[in-house]
Amino acid sequence: MTVRALQEAGHNCQVYGRGDLFLRSTLHETFDVLILDWTLPDMTGLQVLDEICQRQDAMPVLFLTGRDSEADIVEALSHGADDYLVKPARAAELLARLTALKRRAENTGASQVLSVPPFVFDPATSSVTLSGKPVVLTLRQFQLAVMLFRNVGRLLSRAYLLQSVWGLNAQVQTRTLDIHVSQLRTALSLPDNGWRINSVYAHGYRLESLG
Repeated sequence: MTVRALQEAGHNCQVYGRGDLFLRSTLHETFDVLILDWTLPDMTGLQVLDEICQRQDAMPVLFLTGRDSEADIVEALSHGADDYLVKPARAAELLARLTALKRRAENTGASQVLSVPPFVFDPATSSVTLSGKPVVLTLRQFQLAVMLFRNVGRLLSRAYLLQSVWGLNAQVQTRTLDIHVSQLRTALSLPDNGWRINSVYAHGYRLESLG
Protein backbone atom coordinates (compact mmCIF):
# COMPACT_ATOMS: atom_id res chain seq x y z
CA MET A 1 0.00 0.00 0.00
CA THR A 2 2.79 2.41 0.93
CA VAL A 3 4.76 1.86 -2.26
CA ARG A 4 1.64 2.13 -4.41
CA ALA A 5 0.61 5.40 -2.75
CA LEU A 6 4.08 6.86 -3.30
CA GLN A 7 4.25 5.75 -6.92
CA GLU A 8 0.77 7.13 -7.65
CA ALA A 9 1.95 10.45 -6.23
CA GLY A 10 4.86 10.48 -8.70
CA HIS A 11 7.68 9.31 -6.42
CA ASN A 12 10.36 6.83 -7.49
CA CYS A 13 10.73 4.12 -4.86
CA GLN A 14 13.22 1.37 -4.10
CA VAL A 15 12.37 -1.25 -1.51
CA TYR A 16 14.96 -3.16 0.54
CA GLY A 17 14.00 -6.11 2.71
CA ARG A 18 17.20 -6.05 4.75
CA GLY A 19 19.15 -3.28 6.42
CA ASP A 20 22.51 -4.43 5.10
CA LEU A 21 21.24 -4.39 1.52
CA PHE A 22 20.07 -0.81 1.89
CA LEU A 23 23.31 0.35 3.53
CA ARG A 24 25.29 -1.31 0.77
CA SER A 25 23.18 0.45 -1.85
CA THR A 26 23.94 3.87 -0.34
CA LEU A 27 27.56 3.41 -1.43
CA HIS A 28 26.47 3.92 -5.04
CA GLU A 29 22.93 5.32 -4.90
CA THR A 30 21.52 8.60 -3.57
CA PHE A 31 18.12 8.95 -1.94
CA ASP A 32 16.04 12.00 -1.05
CA VAL A 33 14.20 10.46 1.91
CA LEU A 34 14.39 7.13 3.76
CA ILE A 35 11.24 5.46 5.12
CA LEU A 36 12.49 3.07 7.78
CA ASP A 37 10.77 0.30 9.74
CA TRP A 38 11.89 -0.58 13.24
CA THR A 39 12.02 -4.34 12.73
CA LEU A 40 14.13 -5.78 9.91
CA PRO A 41 15.24 -9.39 9.33
CA ASP A 42 18.93 -8.72 9.97
CA MET A 43 19.09 -5.63 12.18
CA THR A 44 16.94 -2.95 13.78
CA GLY A 45 15.91 0.28 12.20
CA LEU A 46 17.83 2.10 14.90
CA GLN A 47 21.02 0.33 13.84
CA VAL A 48 20.45 1.41 10.25
CA LEU A 49 19.82 4.96 11.43
CA ASP A 50 22.97 4.97 13.57
CA GLU A 51 25.05 3.84 10.59
CA ILE A 52 23.62 6.63 8.43
CA CYS A 53 24.35 9.22 11.11
CA GLN A 54 27.93 7.93 11.53
CA ARG A 55 28.46 8.47 7.82
CA GLN A 56 27.15 12.03 8.28
CA ASP A 57 24.59 11.40 5.56
CA ALA A 58 22.08 14.25 5.63
CA MET A 59 19.27 12.12 4.14
CA PRO A 60 15.99 12.76 6.04
CA VAL A 61 14.62 9.67 7.81
CA LEU A 62 10.97 8.90 8.51
CA PHE A 63 10.19 5.96 10.80
CA LEU A 64 7.07 4.07 9.69
CA THR A 65 6.47 1.27 12.19
CA GLY A 66 3.93 -0.53 14.30
CA ARG A 67 5.66 0.45 17.54
CA ASP A 68 3.59 3.22 19.06
CA SER A 69 4.85 3.76 22.61
CA GLU A 70 6.09 7.19 23.59
CA ALA A 71 9.41 5.64 24.66
CA ASP A 72 9.93 4.19 21.15
CA ILE A 73 9.13 7.50 19.49
CA VAL A 74 11.51 9.39 21.78
CA GLU A 75 14.26 6.83 21.21
CA ALA A 76 13.97 7.00 17.42
CA LEU A 77 14.00 10.80 17.41
CA SER A 78 16.95 10.89 19.81
CA HIS A 79 18.90 8.65 17.42
CA GLY A 80 18.40 11.20 14.63
CA ALA A 81 15.08 10.31 12.97
CA ASP A 82 13.35 13.37 11.50
CA ASP A 83 9.77 12.14 11.84
CA TYR A 84 7.77 9.17 13.13
CA LEU A 85 4.51 7.61 11.93
CA VAL A 86 2.67 4.62 13.36
CA LYS A 87 1.24 1.95 11.04
CA PRO A 88 -1.19 1.88 9.41
CA ALA A 89 -0.47 5.38 8.17
CA ARG A 90 -3.01 7.23 6.09
CA ALA A 91 -1.67 7.78 2.57
CA ALA A 92 -2.41 11.51 2.57
CA GLU A 93 -0.59 12.06 5.87
CA LEU A 94 2.40 9.97 4.77
CA LEU A 95 2.73 11.95 1.55
CA ALA A 96 2.41 15.25 3.40
CA ARG A 97 5.11 14.26 5.90
CA LEU A 98 7.45 13.12 3.10
CA THR A 99 6.89 16.30 1.11
CA ALA A 100 7.68 18.40 4.18
CA LEU A 101 10.88 16.44 4.89
CA LYS A 102 12.06 16.68 1.29
CA ARG A 103 11.29 20.41 1.12
CA ARG A 104 13.09 21.03 4.41
CA ALA A 105 16.17 19.15 3.19
CA GLU A 106 16.21 21.01 -0.13
CA ASN A 107 15.81 24.40 1.53
CA THR A 108 18.48 23.86 4.19
CA GLY A 109 21.16 26.32 3.23
CA ALA A 110 19.82 26.48 -0.34
CA SER A 111 19.78 30.30 -0.40
CA GLN A 112 22.91 30.79 1.69
CA VAL A 113 26.26 31.68 0.21
CA LEU A 114 28.44 28.58 -0.01
CA SER A 115 32.12 29.18 0.68
CA VAL A 116 34.47 26.30 -0.14
CA PRO A 117 37.90 27.91 -0.60
CA PRO A 118 38.98 29.09 -3.04
CA PHE A 119 35.39 29.11 -4.37
CA VAL A 120 32.37 31.11 -3.22
CA PHE A 121 28.95 30.26 -4.66
CA ASP A 122 26.03 32.68 -4.36
CA PRO A 123 22.69 30.96 -5.12
CA ALA A 124 20.85 34.30 -5.04
CA THR A 125 22.69 35.46 -8.17
CA SER A 126 23.83 32.07 -9.52
CA SER A 127 27.37 33.41 -9.50
CA VAL A 128 30.71 31.96 -8.43
CA THR A 129 34.08 33.51 -7.69
CA LEU A 130 37.49 31.88 -7.64
CA SER A 131 39.89 33.61 -5.24
CA GLY A 132 37.66 36.66 -5.50
CA LYS A 133 37.51 36.71 -9.30
CA PRO A 134 34.24 35.89 -11.12
CA VAL A 135 33.96 32.68 -13.11
CA VAL A 136 31.45 32.43 -15.94
CA LEU A 137 29.20 29.36 -15.67
CA THR A 138 25.91 28.49 -17.32
CA LEU A 139 22.95 28.05 -14.98
CA ARG A 140 23.13 24.24 -15.26
CA GLN A 141 26.87 24.26 -14.61
CA PHE A 142 26.33 26.44 -11.55
CA GLN A 143 23.56 24.20 -10.21
CA LEU A 144 25.69 21.10 -10.78
CA ALA A 145 28.68 22.71 -9.07
CA VAL A 146 26.62 23.71 -6.02
CA MET A 147 25.17 20.20 -5.79
CA LEU A 148 28.66 18.70 -5.80
CA PHE A 149 30.19 21.23 -3.39
CA ARG A 150 27.31 20.82 -0.94
CA ASN A 151 28.03 17.08 -0.92
CA VAL A 152 31.82 16.89 -0.77
CA GLY A 153 32.96 13.29 -0.41
CA ARG A 154 29.51 11.87 -1.10
CA LEU A 155 28.87 9.70 -4.15
CA LEU A 156 25.96 11.20 -6.10
CA SER A 157 24.31 8.84 -8.54
CA ARG A 158 23.65 9.83 -12.14
CA ALA A 159 19.90 9.54 -11.63
CA TYR A 160 20.03 11.79 -8.57
CA LEU A 161 22.07 14.48 -10.34
CA LEU A 162 19.83 14.41 -13.40
CA GLN A 163 16.71 14.70 -11.25
CA SER A 164 18.16 17.41 -9.00
CA VAL A 165 19.72 19.62 -11.67
CA TRP A 166 17.62 19.00 -14.76
CA GLY A 167 14.30 18.20 -13.07
CA LEU A 168 12.55 14.99 -12.03
CA ASN A 169 10.81 14.44 -15.34
CA ALA A 170 13.53 15.81 -17.60
CA GLN A 171 14.42 13.53 -20.49
CA VAL A 172 18.16 14.09 -20.47
CA GLN A 173 20.68 11.75 -22.02
CA THR A 174 23.37 10.53 -19.63
CA ARG A 175 26.05 11.96 -21.93
CA THR A 176 24.72 15.44 -21.13
CA LEU A 177 25.74 14.99 -17.50
CA ASP A 178 29.21 13.77 -18.51
CA ILE A 179 29.72 16.80 -20.75
CA HIS A 180 28.65 19.21 -18.00
CA VAL A 181 31.03 17.56 -15.52
CA SER A 182 33.89 17.84 -18.00
CA GLN A 183 33.08 21.50 -18.65
CA LEU A 184 32.93 22.16 -14.91
CA ARG A 185 36.36 20.63 -14.34
CA THR A 186 37.78 23.03 -16.93
CA ALA A 187 35.80 26.15 -16.01
CA LEU A 188 36.73 25.91 -12.31
CA SER A 189 40.26 24.59 -12.95
CA LEU A 190 39.51 22.07 -10.22
CA PRO A 191 42.79 20.11 -9.97
CA ASP A 192 44.81 23.34 -9.95
CA ASN A 193 42.67 24.62 -7.09
CA GLY A 194 42.73 21.54 -4.87
CA TRP A 195 39.62 19.65 -6.01
CA ARG A 196 38.70 16.80 -8.30
CA ILE A 197 35.49 15.19 -9.52
CA ASN A 198 35.89 11.42 -9.51
CA SER A 199 33.81 9.37 -11.89
CA VAL A 200 32.60 6.09 -10.39
CA TYR A 201 31.85 3.77 -13.30
CA ALA A 202 28.14 3.04 -13.83
CA HIS A 203 27.19 4.93 -10.66
CA GLY A 204 27.93 8.65 -10.63
CA TYR A 205 30.33 11.31 -9.41
CA ARG A 206 32.05 12.29 -6.17
CA LEU A 207 33.76 15.63 -5.44
CA GLU A 208 36.93 15.20 -3.38
CA SER A 209 39.55 17.50 -1.89
CA LEU A 210 43.14 16.99 -3.01
CA GLY A 211 44.40 18.47 0.25
